[in-house]
Amino acid sequence: MGLSDNSNGIGRILWFCVGGISLALGAIGAVLPILPTTPFVILSAFAFGKSSPRLETWLTESPTFGPMIADWRAHGAIAPRYKRLAAAMMAAAFLLSLALGASAKVLLIQAICLTGAAAYVLSRPHGPN
Repeated sequence: MGLSDNSNGIGRILWFCVGGISLALGAIGAVLPILPTTPFVILSAFAFGKSSPRLETWLTESPTFGPMIADWRAHGAIAPRYKRLAAAMMAAAFLLSLALGASAKVLLIQAICLTGAAAYVLSRPHGPN
């Protein structure tokens, strides 16, 4: 028994919470240049698959999020437009921090984290498109 045991009520609740939080972060990332959307949506679909098949279906059939989840599941892929958008949003977040006068330490940490995230997203296959 544990987090991966779907028959466990507590495990389902935890997966549901992970799905809800990651979907909220993905939604925030869709409008703010601070968070990437795609990884959080993919995580949400996975977590809802473990906790709520109804929400997983809702998410995978969504015209907005469904295609990116399908590409990921079928090919481990992120479409080029989502890659460009994610990289642009990460760059914008860094530039905003720079413009707001964040300390050199914060900028360094942010640069390391955003570079790693961008490298991961940009290194994923494009998929069949």
